[in-house]
Amino acid sequence: MVREAQVKFTRELPGTLTIRSVDTDGIRIKLGADDNVWTTAVALTPHEVIEHWQAPAISDLVADHFDELLEYAPELVLLGTGAKGQFPPRDLMFAFARRGVGLEVMDTPAAARTFNVLAGEGRKVAAVLYTN
Repeated sequence: MVREAQVKFTRELPGTLTIRSVDTDGIRIKLGADDNVWTTAVALTPHEVIEHWQAPAISDLVADHFDELLEYAPELVLLGTGAKGQFPPRDLMFAFARRGVGLEVMDTPAAARTFNVLAGEGRKVAAVLYTN
């Protein structure tokens, strides 16, 4: 029996973060030469992790929670809502639209993959990823 091996290539730009994995242990992010695991929600840009980002319940998110992240002037913010898709309050979606910043909501594994692709393309992207 012959098994086919699948290899997945991801372009990593120098100086950018890469999300290595999302699983039950947490979110593994490559920072420089090291991998770090976050077991709670994490906010990040292609160049840094926002260390003290508050992680309210998704249903309690408001625009003010994203103020520090929006200082990095992203074109798009990815919101990874955990293992299952969950929508934030409509007012949050409207607040992003008023600022001219895209907000895409999806499960965290999909958001992590999308972040890696967009960051690898050099796009102005940011993400908030919930672990569960």
